[in-house]
Amino acid sequence: MPLPPALINRRNLLQIGYSTALGASLAGWGAARGKAGERQDSRPAAITPRAKSVLFIFLFGGPSQLDTFDLKPQAPAEARGEFQPISTSIPGVQICEHLPLMAQRLQHWSLIRSMTCNPGFGDHRLAVHGLLGGIDELPAGAGLAASRRDWPSWCSVVELLRSGPPGLPASIALAGEVVDPGTGLYPGQNAGLLGPRYDPYQVRDNPADAKYRVDASLALPAGMSIDRLDSKRALLASLERQQGSLEAALQSNSYENYRSDAFRVLTSGRLSQALDLAAEAPAVRDRYGRHLFGQSLLMARRLIEAGIPIVQANVSYQALWDTHYNNFVGLRDLLPHLDRAVSNLTDDLAASGLLDETLVVMMGEFGRTPKLVVPDGKIPYFTSAGRDHWMSCFWGMFAGAGVRGGQVIGRSDAIAAFPVTRPYRHSDVAATVYTALGIDPATEIQDTQGRPLPLNHGRVIDALYTGIET
Repeated sequence: MPLPPALINRRNLLQIGYSTALGASLAGWGAARGKAGERQDSRPAAITPRAKSVLFIFLFGGPSQLDTFDLKPQAPAEARGEFQPISTSIPGVQICEHLPLMAQRLQHWSLIRSMTCNPGFGDHRLAVHGLLGGIDELPAGAGLAASRRDWPSWCSVVELLRSGPPGLPASIALAGEVVDPGTGLYPGQNAGLLGPRYDPYQVRDNPADAKYRVDASLALPAGMSIDRLDSKRALLASLERQQGSLEAALQSNSYENYRSDAFRVLTSGRLSQALDLAAEAPAVRDRYGRHLFGQSLLMARRLIEAGIPIVQANVSYQALWDTHYNNFVGLRDLLPHLDRAVSNLTDDLAASGLLDETLVVMMGEFGRTPKLVVPDGKIPYFTSAGRDHWMSCFWGMFAGAGVRGGQVIGRSDAIAAFPVTRPYRHSDVAATVYTALGIDPATEIQDTQGRPLPLNHGRVIDALYTGIET
């Protein structure tokens, strides 16, 4: 049956805010990936679904593989950069010196060093669409700005096919969508062709901000109790006064569904509680770091604890991983924040047992050039040197829910320019995420016109679970 018409986005009722080279691919890519609609591998995956939740840590902008988790100390100076490698808890494996806490915790993680993506995805907007949608080719009509022709994000697919716990949504993205000053919202972050009903809930501000507070629309107005609300109508009238006028001429049945969702979330209070970082001890907040990275991942942990099936944490100060210039200066600031936040998240999930049932994925949309770019020939090299976009080789990290920790999957060449073992693609990451949640990647979805579409064309990354690359 077709999906129900999306006359009004229920997330327009309940958005969590605060008060205050288009579609082109290089020749041969499509042939290498197979024809559209054709599964790349029909073998059963080695994974038994066991993830109750997925936490995706999105490093928007594309961190440099050579300066983080795939250093090449023997490479020429123009490739290797200035950071030094350090040993890790995996014998023989080294990572960047500015990630000392993560180095001690790699026994929990699988590190893939042979990620790749469509070479035509050189624009962030294309690569973000590819990663968040789990696709290697853009759908017909998709562009550089978000539209209802886009492929749905992981979060939206889970919103479609899974239900959240009582009083909670199935998906949440934080802290703030990725936006381009010229074209607006990046594609791939919402439900796209599924229609707005399945857009993920959004937390739009920095939870480390001193003015942070859970939006009043998620709680009853001051002095109002459930007992004083004599009907669902009265409660939702209160909501409407806070959120502004709603779209007119709505079909009553569809409208009632969205109103019921609003009523359910408002009256439960569970979402407000999960988002309330003030409930955490100050020492815990300090441990994660009082910055965007730390407080976002602390909030994400609380949402996972509440049982939300998928949480996406956009851990980036709007593309500061996009180090075209001052690569090493920027990473000296970024990496300690990432190191502290992810390490404490890993510790807490492992200690609570949640890591056994939560798949954690961390990566950016692509990597960066193996050759340093020095603007205008400036010297010294490392003061101003940067790295441009590089689609051919980057890394991804996975932990929990049956993933074998303490392993490195795949290898790159001597300058981390190309994989020398099996490459893994955006679609493969999505296939792995869906399968971990018990969603068959071959599931047929429907757009708002009722047209059937295959969800995913990737292959589950079995090596994460077996330790054996095929």
